[in-house]
Amino acid sequence: MNTIQKTLFIGKELHQFDEIHSTNTYAAKLVAKSNPLDGTVITTYNQQKGKGQGGSLWESEPDKNISMTVILQPRFVAARDQFVLNQAISLGVLDFVKTYISTGAKIKWSNDIYVLDKKIAGILIQNSLVARNIQHSIIGVGLNINQTVFKSDAPNPTSLKLETGKDFNLDDLLEMLCWKIEGRYLQLKAQAYQKIKSEYLDNLYQYMEDKIYQIPDGDFFQGRIVGIGTYGKLLLETKEGMKEFDTKEVKFTPSP
Repeated sequence: MNTIQKTLFIGKELHQFDEIHSTNTYAAKLVAKSNPLDGTVITTYNQQKGKGQGGSLWESEPDKNISMTVILQPRFVAARDQFVLNQAISLGVLDFVKTYISTGAKIKWSNDIYVLDKKIAGILIQNSLVARNIQHSIIGVGLNINQTVFKSDAPNPTSLKLETGKDFNLDDLLEMLCWKIEGRYLQLKAQAYQKIKSEYLDNLYQYMEDKIYQIPDGDFFQGRIVGIGTYGKLLLETKEGMKEFDTKEVKFTPSP
């Protein structure tokens, strides 16, 4: 594939590799040494050392899944509003998953995609800021497509094939993924921030549900997700009042 046909600009510049250590790492080097086009896509079906949140690794069986990075230049987004970019991209990936899975797909804060209680996609966004705005964003997306056996210690992976019983053509799905992300990015570009934020909440995993959470020191508490706070922090209503949590500061867990 030389370029993504379905889109206006995402994937018109396409770097596709038979194998690569990390599409995000390649994208970062590309940004450091040149000025890649807005919407440049780096992709492979054999990523050897994919990155997840917090430095974790992303398992991906060769020729079974999509590993992709998009370089965007959302210079119209203020640094203080950068989580709305996260929300827009998460909705784009969710739109993609919902194309093939009719029920149960949600965004797990801050930007994983779940089907019921199982993870089907992960997103890693690295923003570069200049003055008060985003200069460029490196957006990595890992999507489980045709993989059915997972060997890592990831607790709850799933894939499109496991959920539907069908095999999928990766090139066709790469086109669809880029198209869905572009649609949400154009919505962001049109300054539809409130619509994006509202739809993100509407599709948020365990929103307004009483659940048990755990903090890093091991303590458990009951809380309810009621919104997204400053800079994308998770707002939890607890017996002790409202609390804000950043990524990796809290996790959902079954009852202790």
